[in-house]
Amino acid sequence: MKVEVTSEVLNQMVSKFKFEGTVKGTEPTGNGHINDTYLVTMEDGTRYILQRINHHIFKQPIELMENIEKVCNHVRAKIEATGGDVSREVLTLIPTVENKTYVQDEVGYYWRAYAFITDSVSYDVVPSNEIFYNCAKTFGTFQKLLTDFDASSLYETIPYFHNTKNRFKNFMAAYEKDALGRSEFVKDEIQFVLDHKADTERLLDLYEAGKLPLRVTHNDTKINNVMVDETTHEGICVIDLDTVMPGLAAYDFGDCIRTGATSGEEDERDLSLIRFMPDRFEAFTKGFLEAVGDSFDKEEIYSLLVGSKVMTLECGMRFLTDYLEGDHYFKLHRENHNLDRARTQFKLVQDMEAQWEQLENIIKKFM
Repeated sequence: MKVEVTSEVLNQMVSKFKFEGTVKGTEPTGNGHINDTYLVTMEDGTRYILQRINHHIFKQPIELMENIEKVCNHVRAKIEATGGDVSREVLTLIPTVENKTYVQDEVGYYWRAYAFITDSVSYDVVPSNEIFYNCAKTFGTFQKLLTDFDASSLYETIPYFHNTKNRFKNFMAAYEKDALGRSEFVKDEIQFVLDHKADTERLLDLYEAGKLPLRVTHNDTKINNVMVDETTHEGICVIDLDTVMPGLAAYDFGDCIRTGATSGEEDERDLSLIRFMPDRFEAFTKGFLEAVGDSFDKEEIYSLLVGSKVMTLECGMRFLTDYLEGDHYFKLHRENHNLDRARTQFKLVQDMEAQWEQLENIIKKFM
C-alpha cells in the first residue's frame, strides 16, 4: 500500500541532498501516475526536482538508479566532447550528502533529485508535426549517443517488459482461464489478437536470428518525456529514465508512434474518431533517422515500421489481458475502461495495415 508523503518527511528528504542555497519552498509538480514528484525552489530562484520512486512498481530501485547513473554519465561525456550544454541536454543527478544518487526514508521508499531544466516545456499531446519531428530528433540523438554503450551491462528493471511473445503467453493464460467470464463479451477482440500472433513474434525472431542489435532503450517514449525549448521548440533532453534497459530500437520508435500518430485519446469510446496519421509517422521518421544517421542498417530501419505496429498491438493486448483478469494492473476511471483502451489500439493496428504500402514508402524514403 502506498504511504502518503507528509510535510515532515518531505523536509527531511530535502535536507538529504546537496541543493545549493537556502530552500524557499517545496510543492508537488507534474502529472505522473507512478512516482511522487516535487519542485524544490531556492531563495535565489534555482529549482530542483525531488522524486520518491514507487518501489511497488519498480521493485529494484537501487539497480534502477545504477542504470540511470551509467546512462547519464555516458551521455554527459559525449555531450561535453562535442561542446554541448550538459546543464540542459542530459539529466543531472544531484548527489546526497553522503555522495550517493539516492537516499532511503524511514518507511523504505527511495528518493532522488535532479537539476531543473530551465526554459523548457513538455507536451502530453502532440501539438504539431514540427514538435513531433523535434521530439523524434531528441529520441534519435539519445540512441545515437548510446550506440557504443554495452546495453547488456544494464539491469532489466521490469523483466519481459516489451517481450511480445511473453505478453501473448500471458494473454492466452488470461483467455483460457477466463476468471470473470468476460471472454464471451469480447470475442472479436480476442480473435483479433489470435489472428495477429505472428506479429507478436516478428521483432524477437529478428533479434534471435542476429538481425537486430541489442540497444539501450528508454521504453516509455511518450512525447511528454522530452523537454522542449520554450522559445525555439527544439527538443532538449530525454527524461524519465526509470525504464531504461536493454531492448530494441523498434520498441522506442514504435511506442512513440503509437501514442503520437493517432487522432484521438487512448481510451476514446467512439472508434470513428481514431485514425492513424501517416503525416505524423513521416515527421517522426524523418527526425529520428536524421538523428541516428548511419548507425542503423536497412534491416533495423525497416524494423522501426514493424515496431510501430507491434508496440500498438502489444499495448492493446495488455489492456485486453487486464480486462480478462479483472482490471488489476491499469488504473480505471470508468466501467470497461481497459476494453475501450484495447479497442483503440486495435483500431490503430487496422489503420496501419490499411496504409502499410504508404508507410513502407515513407520508411524507404529515409533509408
